[in-house]
Formats: sequence, C-alpha cells, structure tokens
Amino acid sequence: MYKVTIQPQWELRTADGREMPPRLIELLVAVHAAGSLAAASRACGLSYRYAWGLLREARRLFGLPLLRSTRGRGARLTALGERLVWADNRIAARLSPTLDSLATELETELERSTTADAAPLRLHASHGFGVETLRRAMAAAGLALDLKYRSPDDALSALRAGSCDLAGLHLPMGELEGELLRHYLDRLDLEGDRVVHLAMRRQGLVVAPGNPKRLRVISDLLRDDVRFIHRQPGSGTRLLLECLLARQGLALSAIHGCDVEEFTHAAVAAYVASGLADAGLGLEPPARRYGLDFVPVLTEHYFFVCRERALRSPPLIELLGLLRDPMFRHELGMLPGYDASYCGSVQTLREAFASLPAA
Repeated sequence: MYKVTIQPQWELRTADGREMPPRLIELLVAVHAAGSLAAASRACGLSYRYAWGLLREARRLFGLPLLRSTRGRGARLTALGERLVWADNRIAARLSPTLDSLATELETELERSTTADAAPLRLHASHGFGVETLRRAMAAAGLALDLKYRSPDDALSALRAGSCDLAGLHLPMGELEGELLRHYLDRLDLEGDRVVHLAMRRQGLVVAPGNPKRLRVISDLLRDDVRFIHRQPGSGTRLLLECLLARQGLALSAIHGCDVEEFTHAAVAAYVASGLADAGLGLEPPARRYGLDFVPVLTEHYFFVCRERALRSPPLIELLGLLRDPMFRHELGMLPGYDASYCGSVQTLREAFASLPAA
C-alpha cells in the first residue's frame, strides 16, 4: 500500500525580485513553538549559526527584525515574525484538507494500477478531526480508503448517485435536530439507508485567549465590536449558524463578517488566532491547538450514511471492525469535545433520530 503526502509551501519576493530565505518560515514556526532559537534550530536540523544567518538575511529583506532574544529568557518573535507564522498556519489550515483528499486519490490510483486488490472504501465527508483520525487509523491498518472532502449536501448527493459508499453528516442533538434533518430529507432513503455512528462532538464559539470580547451566546455575534469569520455557504456549520440565528429572530446579515469565508474548522481557528477575527463557530480541537478559548454552544452527532446492503460488503465490514476497536475509540475520545460512546453503532434513520416521522 502506498502513502502519498502533499505539503503546502509558499514563497515571498519583493518587487525588485529579492526572495524570502528558504526554510525561514519553518524556523519561525519552530521558534514560536519552542521559545528558543537553539531549540528551534535543533528541531529543524539547522546549525545555530545558519539559523542566525537566515534571520539576518530576512531582516535585510523586510527592513525589520523577526526575532528578539533576551539572555537567559530564550527568544520571542516580533510582531512581523508572528504575522508570518500565522500566515503559514492559515495557509496550512485552508489547503491541507484539499491536499489530503488529493493524496488519497493518488494513493487509490496507484493501488489500482499496481495491484489486483478490491476497490477501496469510498468516503465523502466534510473535513473534521474525527474523520482525520479515521483516515490515519485506516492507513495504519492497511485498509484502502478513497476519501474526498465534501459538504454534507454534496456527500449525500454522491451517495444517491452511487459515487460513494459512505456520506458524512452531522446533526445537533436536541430541538434543532428535526429542523436540520428536514434540510437533508430529499437526499435520504428512510427505509434503505443506515446510520453508522462516529462520534458526538461539541460546536461552539472559537474566541481569543481569555475571551476578551466576553462572547457567551450566539446573539453576542451581532455586536458592532465583533468581527466574525464565516464558514462557506453549504457547509453544515454555516447551516447550523443560520438555524441558530433564525430561532432567535436574528439575521445572518447583521453579523459583521470578515472579507473571506473559510472551508474548515482549522482555518476558522487559525483566522481567529491570527487576530483577523474575534470569533468563529467551530469545533474544539483546533481552538485548543492554537491556544484559543472555546465557548460550547451545542453537541452534535457526526455519523455516516450508507445503503443497508453496503453493510455486507468487505470494505464496510472492515470499517465497522475498526470503529468498534477499543483502541480506536479511545484515540477518538481523546479529541477535545469528542465522545466516542456510540462509535461503530449501526441504526436505521428512525432509530437514530426521534424527530423523524414513524413509518
């Protein structure tokens, strides 16, 4: 089995053609994490002297220092150095899901070209940390996976068209469940579809450390002093926000949104962490990863929808075995805000969601 890795990389040059030193961003990211140029140099496999050379060259390029060192207290990035690190974080958060999806496509093509193995499991799902954990576990177990990151709408349409075996979907627990479920009903087969549970997870407000704007509830997002980073239209989280606002008689247009819309929870968190927004609606793991605060709003089910007959296929049987494995469930449950209690459970749609009408 082949493993393809695609990493985002960016370059910067001035109007007169001078380029940012190679490996500078890698070094700055390491300094940000370690708080020491010596430790960052070791982490990058660079000599201390070479690292200082990169920083001197970068100062000539930008006209400003990127690092401040204090004897006995390590090193800290300047405001410009921090800005470059957060630019790199936002690039990675925005592009990594697309590149991961492309990597699995290439892996699948290579497997089909070089072996006579059975077709891989085809999964279409929005990018999330539970799905990412599953992708890594399947790779470690040698299970072939053709993963494409898609919105819930697109994933369900692909399931109906026979283009995938599993479609990822998430629905809030409680009163909003029925409202959100109605949005997807035209792409669900209430008799022939089955629900394969992955996890329960928390959605909430991703805010700066210490929550300086004191954001507690959804209505706070409409304040004039709050800049909000939206998810893209069609995403499950964007739909969730629209429903939360509508239930309170609030308009989405009243939120002071930023000039861009992000495509992943990680990108939302990176945007807030860079100081370009005060809040976003998203998951807890990326908030914790970037040192942000998280204000829980609701808990939702994340699950896969498949055809009942597909459960008897070898790829689905292998998947269910993995989902029910105690080690996998433990790893999934270690994600902040995730609960793997029902991981691997299979139900009909009516069994899973009481808001659906009885047969």
